[in-house]
Amino acid sequence: VQILLFQKPKSELVRTSLRLLTSSAYRLQSECKKTLPVETCPTTDIQLVTQQVIQCAYDIAKAAKQLVTITTKENNN
Repeated sequence: VQILLFQKPKSELVRTSLRLLTSSAYRLQSECKKTLPVETCPTTDIQLVTQQVIQCAYDIAKAAKQLVTITTKENNN
């Protein structure tokens, strides 16, 4: 998705937001995999995993908001 939407962003703010969005999405995928029955084991702390999933979702929302704000400002100028 990043490649399709932003070929080579000139803005450091856009690059930073895209990095946060991408890394958070990968982290979210990794954390969600921990909840699968195959990977669930007695040492899996579901509360910790849940908190990590919430944090990843928050980071994704934050990065998306930053991108919307930046692109809206750029389009209005």
